[in-house]
Amino acid sequence: MNGNKLGRKYMTYSVRYLLIVVIAFLLAGGATSYAVNPPSDKGDAVVTGGDLSFMNAAAPGGMAEVELGRLAEKKAESSEVKAFGERMVTDHSKAGKKLEALAVQKHVKLPAKLMPEQKQTMAKLSKLSGSEFDRAYVAAMVTAHEKDVAAFKAVAKNGTDADVKAFAAGTLPTLEKHLQMINALADKMGVKPEEKK
Repeated sequence: MNGNKLGRKYMTYSVRYLLIVVIAFLLAGGATSYAVNPPSDKGDAVVTGGDLSFMNAAAPGGMAEVELGRLAEKKAESSEVKAFGERMVTDHSKAGKKLEALAVQKHVKLPAKLMPEQKQTMAKLSKLSGSEFDRAYVAAMVTAHEKDVAAFKAVAKNGTDADVKAFAAGTLPTLEKHLQMINALADKMGVKPEEKK
């Protein structure tokens, strides 16, 4: 009888201990990152610091460009603004896929939603139409691409992780082309500097 009680008590402690270990493992994120994406034999470095911040900002930034591009395809009055929106959907979707592949390689869980500032821009532009939409969209794209180019240029030059640096350097020429295109469109439409802020 005493043996049975002792056995049950031991089993209870063993189960509790096992549960604690499993919960600790899950809280540490081990199950989500390493069960799905085990470290490769190549010894991929862990992304930290500025490189990680860059990846976490680039993901929602790219998503915002795609969503706003789709909005421009639907709402823009100018054929040039529509065409720029289409270009954003195509180019930023491609860059987004490359970033996702890099995140898998580096065991990084990227943000899946837009940032509050991006949501505000989306909400603001959703309420506009015609030439009013065109001007606001162009202004938003100038601001976004100035920030994008600066961020990608900094990581391409000063990033720590070689793969993150390569992604930034490889994407930078496309972003610089976007900035050149949207600045030309802003000048043509007479979008003033204060509108670009």
